[in-house]
Amino acid sequence: MLYKHLSDVTEEELDKLLDRTGELMDVSETVSSILHDVQEKGDDGLREYTKKFDKADIQAIEVTPEEMEEAMGLVDAELIRHLEIAAENIRNFHAAQLPEKTWFIEPTPGIKLGQMATPLASVGAYVPGGRASYPSTALMTIIPAKVAGVKSVVMCTPPGPDGKVNPLTLAAGKVAGADHIYKLGGVQAIAAMAYGTESVLKVAKIVGPGNVFVTVAKMMVRDKAEIDFPAGPSEVLIIADDSADAGMIASDILAQAEHDPKSVSVLVTTSAELAEQTNAEVKKQADAAVRKEIVDSSLENAAIIVTDTMDECISISNDFAPEHLEIMVEDDDAVLERIENAGSIFVGNYAPVAAGDYASGTNHVLPTAGYPKLYSGLNIHHFLKYSTIQKITKEGLGSIGETIIALAEKEGLQAHADSVKLRLND
Repeated sequence: MLYKHLSDVTEEELDKLLDRTGELMDVSETVSSILHDVQEKGDDGLREYTKKFDKADIQAIEVTPEEMEEAMGLVDAELIRHLEIAAENIRNFHAAQLPEKTWFIEPTPGIKLGQMATPLASVGAYVPGGRASYPSTALMTIIPAKVAGVKSVVMCTPPGPDGKVNPLTLAAGKVAGADHIYKLGGVQAIAAMAYGTESVLKVAKIVGPGNVFVTVAKMMVRDKAEIDFPAGPSEVLIIADDSADAGMIASDILAQAEHDPKSVSVLVTTSAELAEQTNAEVKKQADAAVRKEIVDSSLENAAIIVTDTMDECISISNDFAPEHLEIMVEDDDAVLERIENAGSIFVGNYAPVAAGDYASGTNHVLPTAGYPKLYSGLNIHHFLKYSTIQKITKEGLGSIGETIIALAEKEGLQAHADSVKLRLND
């Protein structure tokens, strides 16, 4: 783990910390080959790659009602209750984001301008598997689509070697309201949803996080299906001063580290004493981590940087553009109002990333690798499209007619101008 005062951080170290996209190009050839095979072979290609990567022989690609019933019977009723609590909070938060379906303004008599929001026809939700199951991601991707009014929401998630999907993930898909669930992971799942196969419905948009292969696959299929944004290994940046608790900070660093060996955790602080305490706490807690091997690998990507001023902390954060940003300082509102780039922001000592990951109601599907500079985290607007509306009377057209005619003729588009003259002279 990098642990230095900002003045001692080399340009190479800072560049490495800020640039997390280099790996994307490394896998592009492999991803492209898989996408092509699935597009050409359909279900046979899906079975081939599921056998290769997930070690599973699958005949029926879609989860059957019998499999769903079996899974629900295997999940503890108390866990189902917690899924439903989280689902309700997620549903309420995203419902609050819904825009007015149709609205109008009347800038001048005879001209009414408006906008109409309509849901996408279909959405595919990718729910990762592999090192862990992520039923919470099923809730985060499916529920907002359903709240937005998407009619067909499908879910893809990888099976285990036995050809079955984790029962809790299936239960989450059911609680969230998925219309179809497919036993597919990785690039092949993205290909199936983008192109469609004999068994898998083609969708208009694909959402959800994944590893570098999934991220690149999503970026490559955008000519066939829109995506939310690139979302790779998890990351957190914490801004803290001497009012923060080192044990809490260390626990949040480890919470990100246990996701993936490539996860990134950064603390920037004005307090050398807090930095030292946090460094010791990270080592102590890492020794007791359940997923110690993953944590130890991830901590190689971690950093603790001491700065002289809070301005420097904020500047580093805005340059880093973290997926998750925690603000643990005495005057948190003053820092919050200066944040420009972050996927999701957690303010105060009692707002860990885990709250947003599971149950507070905000969405945990977020852009990573600096992409919060360009994209918003998953929200209701990812599942809606907007049409502008114009209601214009003859009086209204007359008020802007000269302008339309003058500009159209200047551009050499006489038919445009004539379409207005015809109406004004009838």
